[in-house]
Amino acid sequence: MILDGLLLFTGGSGGVGNADGRNDVPTTGTQTSSNIIDLGVGTAAQPALPSFAAGGGARDIGIGDDPAMKLLVQVLTGFAGGTSLQVNIQGAPDNGSGAPGSFVIYASGPVVALASLIAGARLFDIDMPRPALDFPPPRYLQLGYVTAGTFTGGLQRLQGFLVLDRHDLPENANAVLGGYPAGINIAN
Repeated sequence: MILDGLLLFTGGSGGVGNADGRNDVPTTGTQTSSNIIDLGVGTAAQPALPSFAAGGGARDIGIGDDPAMKLLVQVLTGFAGGTSLQVNIQGAPDNGSGAPGSFVIYASGPVVALASLIAGARLFDIDMPRPALDFPPPRYLQLGYVTAGTFTGGLQRLQGFLVLDRHDLPENANAVLGGYPAGINIAN
């Protein structure tokens, strides 16, 4: 799995707070990720990317392709004090002036209870969803956090990425890569 700084939802200066410049610290209510991914090409925000058609359009992230781009949202340090957390992916078109238009939720993850918000927990592992028929393909992407209760201590941290390949082999309760239990023989 390759993590790309241009495809990082967390660690920016906007949205939900982050203490170290790399991770998000959701606390209470509905918040957005601290970084908005701009899929635009040849923009002032990303001048290193090649430009076409006077900087218009957005990069093709392969929605519906196989392999598709995937979301990876992972807890780095455990949460305390709140009740639950839900993560969603939001997209917005360009508003005509090179800034995001209105963000729309494309998909929502499960509501994860406090007891499951431990280090290493994966909160939202899905393929990048296809926008609904009445929405244009997004130029901007961000994560949304919906919390119940107020998370305290400021130690809770999570990271979110858009990745091509995710390490999806499940871990057993003892943090060892799992899969099928040992001792099962399949006759050929």
